[in-house]
Amino acid sequence: MSGKGIDNSPSQVAGNDARYVIVITRWNEEIVTGLLGGARQALAAAGITEDRIQVVRVPGAFEVPLACQAAAGRSDCDAVIALGAVIRGDTPHFEYVAGECTRGIGQVALRCGKPVAFGVLTVDTEEQALARCADNEENKGAEAAMSAIEMVSLLRTLNS
Repeated sequence: MSGKGIDNSPSQVAGNDARYVIVITRWNEEIVTGLLGGARQALAAAGITEDRIQVVRVPGAFEVPLACQAAAGRSDCDAVIALGAVIRGDTPHFEYVAGECTRGIGQVALRCGKPVAFGVLTVDTEEQALARCADNEENKGAEAAMSAIEMVSLLRTLNS
């Protein structure tokens, strides 16, 4: 590697041939549908065709890390995009689920050595979640997909 930096901007990774698994939760369906739409749009804008994308549904956010681990362990998966929403309620349930989901996703990425993009919303209100899954530039599903694309490209460069 030379002293120059690696240009890993989205414009430099468009059209990459990687294969992606998107893990989504069934809870908060309206929100997750918006996140998934944003992720699909970002992948398509980067030239990634539908045949390179697999969507896997899990019951809730607590189950996301295990599904991410199974997906990342497959030879036909270059990156995983985790999408979901955990909305704070009146009990400590939020802290347990959000914390374990976050921790588990991070552990999967380190164990598997593949990008696992974090697009699980952890918000106080449904309104906050709806603002983050809308069809606009603030969509966190799109941001997670772009992160996955960039990390695939970066890891390929660093490992070559």
